[in-house]
Amino acid sequence: MVFSNLISLIKLLFIKDKELYVFIHTISGMYPSDIDLYKLALIHRSKPVQLPDGRWANNERLEFLGDAVLDLVVADYLYEIYPDKHEGFLTSTRAKIVQRESLNRIGKLLHVDSHVIASPHSSSHNSYINGNAVEALVGAMYLDKGYHLTRDFIINRLIKQHFDLNDLIKTEQNFKSRLIEWTQKYRVSIEFELVDTYNDAENNPVFRTAVMLGGIYAGDATGYSKKESHQGASKIVLERLKTDARFREQVLSTVTSN
Repeated sequence: MVFSNLISLIKLLFIKDKELYVFIHTISGMYPSDIDLYKLALIHRSKPVQLPDGRWANNERLEFLGDAVLDLVVADYLYEIYPDKHEGFLTSTRAKIVQRESLNRIGKLLHVDSHVIASPHSSSHNSYINGNAVEALVGAMYLDKGYHLTRDFIINRLIKQHFDLNDLIKTEQNFKSRLIEWTQKYRVSIEFELVDTYNDAENNPVFRTAVMLGGIYAGDATGYSKKESHQGASKIVLERLKTDARFREQVLSTVTSN
């Protein structure tokens, strides 16, 4: 182990991307094997880079992968430490950990923002750039180091250092997890449908998501990420279920007809 670390330190002296190499080691405790993966993880779509083969690339693919890895690791961890809790509890607790607000907070605490490459115009419209980059870094680490080391990083460096699970459980759930819990309680089917995508005046992508309950249109909202639009739509639907008794009964009636 000591010899391996020594070799890594010697390599560091000759690495062009020394600052990023040190940053990744600082936040993860591991030295990158493929530094290019982590470089790509920090490139926002607003400022893509051109690859040697002429293609343009950003961190969206790594963000997609990291999102899936995070969901799996957090679900696995919660399943392990809460053996007596039901599905709804596990779902809502996982949602609180992986929601974009939480990841964005972690990104700022880790100073990811000082390494992200993005257009100055994007930060004013997309408040989740740092959270997206955290997901992309997880995706990069998964490809570079494999599942088990990435799992250790998520649990020991992200969850245990940045979340108090007892406090988290007591906090108000996010809108999407609250809505999912409601549908699980009453056995109503739920779907989040991406109904439109377009670019705003500054060319930032905007997503419109509609919520279907029992096959019935319940509400929709827009956001600068799919997750943001899911949260907005869920908030609208929860309020509608609370205030519109006729709509609520219509949704509940789908349970017996399915």
